[in-house]
Amino acid sequence: PTSAQFSVVPHSGRFRYTLDNDLLTPEQRQFYEDNGYLLIKKLVSDEDIERFRKEFTRICKREVKPPGVMIMKDESLKSQFGQSEKVVNKVQDFQEDEELFRYCTLPEVLKYVECFTGPNIMAVHTMLINKLPDSDKQTFLHPMHQDLHYFPFRPASRIVCAWTAMERAHQDNGCLVVQPGTHKTTLKPHGYPESEGKTNKLFHGLLDEDEKIPKVHLVMEKGDTVFFHPLLIHGSGINRTSGFRKSISCHFASSECHYIDVKNTTQEHLEKELEEIVRKKYNVTSVELKDIWNFRARLVQGERINL
Repeated sequence: PTSAQFSVVPHSGRFRYTLDNDLLTPEQRQFYEDNGYLLIKKLVSDEDIERFRKEFTRICKREVKPPGVMIMKDESLKSQFGQSEKVVNKVQDFQEDEELFRYCTLPEVLKYVECFTGPNIMAVHTMLINKLPDSDKQTFLHPMHQDLHYFPFRPASRIVCAWTAMERAHQDNGCLVVQPGTHKTTLKPHGYPESEGKTNKLFHGLLDEDEKIPKVHLVMEKGDTVFFHPLLIHGSGINRTSGFRKSISCHFASSECHYIDVKNTTQEHLEKELEEIVRKKYNVTSVELKDIWNFRARLVQGERINL
């Protein structure tokens, strides 16, 4: 359902992180090659965003209970606000919610995704983030990290995140912060930051952040969408406003990507943590990382090959 024509072999020599296509201009391709991200203005319609917002509210109120969805909350606010969006920080793994999953199938999004993954596209990780007001405790700060830390498959250059602002995102309400060019580095060790505030489960960050690398705050309007490489170092600040900063995102990967064994790598401790969460949630005695990703991943275009 996309308009981009492509070759699955990157352009010889010049382009390493994008595939030949007739959608991206040479300047856009070069920007992604150099910086590891590409911002497309007004890509997702207001109408679609409002539909996603309504479905998020229904999930918060438990009017719908999609299988497999993980709802992350600030439990300390529950007594004050009850079961509402003022408590929920994130809805993760919404691949079984047909309304939210529409985001992952939007032709206007997929035609860009295809420029990075090729024609066989899996949605591998989905999130709707509702960044809560958080000026003091920094509970919902997401430290600088690389998304590849979470993924046991390669190659990295055939994975891309699409992240869409559901309202204006700026420095005061915790917009995305990126370190351009860091997608050319290797995967670095991650863990929980040593901070006084309560840390959300699986919100891992770099254990050794290089403060000398310049940071760019991505100010985005409603519907703007940024596509970025899984090795790009990024994070988001705290929300110092009284409002809620919503975004919806999906990591896409070529179904031709292959699984790797994370034993004896920097990703091994994450594997154990994720398996423990799944065992508790589904009351199963044993589960493998590959099984978890087989469940989370869903084909959106082309053929399911490896993932």
